Amino acid sequence: MAVSVTPSSLRMQSPGGCTELRLPAGVRLAPSSCRGLQHVPGDGLHLRLHARAECRPELISVFNQSSQAQECCTFYCQSCGEVVIRDRMLLRVLPLPGDNWGALVDEWCCHPNPFANKPLHPQENDCFTGDCFYLVNLKSDLWQPRPEGAPVETHHPSSENHPKLTPKANTKVICKRCKVMLGETVSSETTKFYMTEIIILPSERNFPIIPRSQFVQSIIAQCMVELSSARSTFRFTIQGHDDKVYILLWLLNSDSLVIESLGQSTSIQKFPVLEDVLKADASSAWNAVKVLYQPCIKSRNAELSSLWENDISVHSLTLPSTTCLELLLILSKSNATLPPSLRCMNSFQVAFLKM
Repeated sequence: MAVSVTPSSLRMQSPGGCTELRLPAGVRLAPSSCRGLQHVPGDGLHLRLHARAECRPELISVFNQSSQAQECCTFYCQSCGEVVIRDRMLLRVLPLPGDNWGALVDEWCCHPNPFANKPLHPQENDCFTGDCFYLVNLKSDLWQPRPEGAPVETHHPSSENHPKLTPKANTKVICKRCKVMLGETVSSETTKFYMTEIIILPSERNFPIIPRSQFVQSIIAQCMVELSSARSTFRFTIQGHDDKVYILLWLLNSDSLVIESLGQSTSIQKFPVLEDVLKADASSAWNAVKVLYQPCIKSRNAELSSLWENDISVHSLTLPSTTCLELLLILSKSNATLPPSLRCMNSFQVAFLKM
């Protein structure tokens, strides 16, 4: 077999015919970097090449929210586009400290902790950002008649002795249109919205139609990259709001570029949650993170999961349980697109999450 490489294509000539793979616009190969050419039984042709993207896709960023301070913003349900909070003026968009910030204050202060028993709750025009959630003050929205354009309902346990709305921590916040869980009430005034369920935009901008699977994996990938950079954390447990661990994730690198031909993929047609990927271009390039993962549903990998949960170097990310299952399907689909010899590493499964 003869293989020829140009900056924009890869051509393979064999007695049975010729196959040419053209790269997406903006992606270029370095022909002189070609090495490791071999045929692997069951996989096909393997080779290594340097590639670069001259024009990388714009990220769905959720961490540069400080630019939205002093702006009038609208909160949307990402799944259906319904308005959750309309025209909210955000005067402060601030990151929350780490989970163990109280213990650190005790270590550094020579006097009693001034923040003891004082939870950090946002004011009406604040938005606090956590690892994978926003904290917003919804007192005026939840306790007064809601405008028609902001349909969010809260589900509270029914009780004959409490016929009126009674605040209770960890109650679900549900989108009235599509019934997706958007977050949870933390207190009578504060609501936590998960980043995987909400899009915050300046009010003058229109709601962007982003495929669900693309949005979920982009948010999770950015969360892991941000935490790995800020806290040197590379292992994560993905747990649902029901406190069950669904996935173990291990971040390998964050500078991958995935080039794929989606038109040849037929295995994902059975998964409705992934149908939006089929609408993509026949050939596309994505920034991505490479991860190792282990599913933990149905008591799988229970011993390893317990070890990770008790390891202080492992960080936990909490999401709605349905989103955890979505993420597991996305990882499984990514793993299935890899050659069989590259699907596993050290008993973990390999996958890429697009950014």
